[in-house]
Amino acid sequence: MSGTETRTIGVTRMYTDTEGETHFVEEKLDLAEVNFAPPAPSMFLSAATEARASVHLLLPDGYFGDFHPAPRKQLMTLLKGELEVQVSDGEARRFLPGGSVLVEDITGKGHSTRSVGGESLLIVTQL
Repeated sequence: MSGTETRTIGVTRMYTDTEGETHFVEEKLDLAEVNFAPPAPSMFLSAATEARASVHLLLPDGYFGDFHPAPRKQLMTLLKGELEVQVSDGEARRFLPGGSVLVEDITGKGHSTRSVGGESLLIVTQL
């Protein structure tokens, strides 16, 4: 049985504008209280999005991928390490384990990725 409580969380998204520049934007994701795994207590769940596959990426310490568009729309979640992403508009952000990015810049100038912090990166990506 579902409850009536809702929550909202922030989601980082990378996208390409009409000029081919990639940007970060913070968006909100609504969560509804549901009895997802009875008899466990209710929890908060977002609407489902379809993923066809998932892969794990291991990027060695010191990895640098120069500017490139994403090969496909994907949700990347960092499991280990510290990741720096710079988008073509010049903004750079760092992500720590647990950080997720909805990557939608499949055209245009794209973004660069760098392993920082002295260890390899482990990323799970839903395609």
